[in-house]
Amino acid sequence: MLRIHTLLAALFGFSGVALGAFAAHGLKGRLSVEYLAVFHTGVQYQLVHALALLAVALLGAQLPGRLLAAAGSLFALGILLFSGSLYLLALSGIGKLGIITPFGGLAFLAGWFCLGLATWRAPRVS
Repeated sequence: MLRIHTLLAALFGFSGVALGAFAAHGLKGRLSVEYLAVFHTGVQYQLVHALALLAVALLGAQLPGRLLAAAGSLFALGILLFSGSLYLLALSGIGKLGIITPFGGLAFLAGWFCLGLATWRAPRVS
């Protein structure tokens, strides 16, 4: 999982920066202020969780286990559902896409819980 999570962190980090630039330069004036803010929220959460994925990958080298693997997978799923639904909502204006967003938020929360639990269960190092 170390390689997969590192690759996903790089992919989501790269695409998050690209989408942020696209919103700032390509969508400004084309989207309402509200939808631009929605798009920006998607970018923000994507970038934060790309870093979380990188942290999981680095920790996975020291603390391998199913909880860390689950945390990384949940962060990736959260990015797809949360940020992805916000991007689609902002670009399409289809309000019903907002139904998907909370599931991404739950995936983020579950990922953070798994990361915390994995750390709690890790052997203590003095």
